[in-house]
Amino acid sequence: MEIVEFLKQNLDYIIIGILLFMSFVALFVSVERAIFYSFVDVGKFDSEKELEIVLTKNLTFLYVIYQNAPYIGLLGTVGGIMITFYDIASSGNLDQNSVMMGLSLALKATAFGLALAIPSLVIYNLCGRKVDVLMAKFEAKNKEILH
Repeated sequence: MEIVEFLKQNLDYIIIGILLFMSFVALFVSVERAIFYSFVDVGKFDSEKELEIVLTKNLTFLYVIYQNAPYIGLLGTVGGIMITFYDIASSGNLDQNSVMMGLSLALKATAFGLALAIPSLVIYNLCGRKVDVLMAKFEAKNKEILH
């Protein structure tokens, strides 16, 4: 019972806190990659693999965030719905307003998760495209040198 009360009071804060931390990481990685891509000189690299490693550094963080943010939000939603049903069962009172309030609060976790996942996916794909463009520039430079 104590754990249910703890979750009832803190579940939203825990889930939103995790998602805010993930959004901070996503923002930091996005800014870092954008700055790096704007200053990178593909001519300074000796091999294609070395360039690829440097260009794709930290992109795994964005990938993990956009893949898992909806699930973390969904976890908050499921937990909120479970707490709402527990409250209904323990009180024996099926008050429509409290049920709707509990469900709407639970669904905000999914909304936050999606609000984080969608921009992270877009940024990840933009970075992936930039990596492809820079790799093509590297290949073009190497062909120029060889011919």
